[in-house]
Amino acid sequence: MRGLRALAFRGANVTIPHKAAVIPHLDWLERDAALAEAVNTIVVEEDGTLRGYNTDIAGFLRALDEVVSALAEKKPEAALAPGAPALILGAGGAARAAALALARRGAALTVVNRTRLHAERLADLVASAVPGSAVAVASPDELDAALIASQRLLVNATSLGMAGAGKVPRGLADNVTAGQVVADFVYTSGLTDLLAQAQAQGAAIVDGLSVLVWQAAAAFELWTGVKAPVDAMCRAVGR
Repeated sequence: MRGLRALAFRGANVTIPHKAAVIPHLDWLERDAALAEAVNTIVVEEDGTLRGYNTDIAGFLRALDEVVSALAEKKPEAALAPGAPALILGAGGAARAAALALARRGAALTVVNRTRLHAERLADLVASAVPGSAVAVASPDELDAALIASQRLLVNATSLGMAGAGKVPRGLADNVTAGQVVADFVYTSGLTDLLAQAQAQGAAIVDGLSVLVWQAAAAFELWTGVKAPVDAMCRAVGR
């Protein structure tokens, strides 16, 4: 962070596992970054002030809306109505962004994390940030067919599925059904195993590259004050 100031950088992106660790080194936090306790975009002002933002929230919603809007055009009932049940796997920075985004849309959330205390902490954070929101917690061994089938939206907000990081629990991937929407924050040159399986089982998918592009577009605009060239950004990732 000192180097960003010293070398006159305009800004930087932050990814796992540093989204929380950078916060004490910043001078100012956007409200969403403070709520999510995660920063993925840093803006360096001319006077050296370091400002922290979270563009994952907006990026996730834009990527999700692209898919759900396309579904709703064909079948209006496919829209994500308020109160729609949504399951989030993870409790880190990406999970907090997804949870806040979906809670604001009125989703009824279930947070699944291997460390239950972290899931409970995320549930408390969302309940405090979005009054009236519904948030439950569960452990990975509770990912059975009944729990998965009851969800409208499933989100992998962990590093599982990334090269060398292991795979999402079988209970999640194996029980996805047609009519559900499955989102994965992990981005690769192709589909993650979770998304490939979900698509084969008839679910609509939101891939990590879409989230990556939209959060980057928001970051670009913070750094430059210029509208992001989203079409060019999509082509750069093979879209």
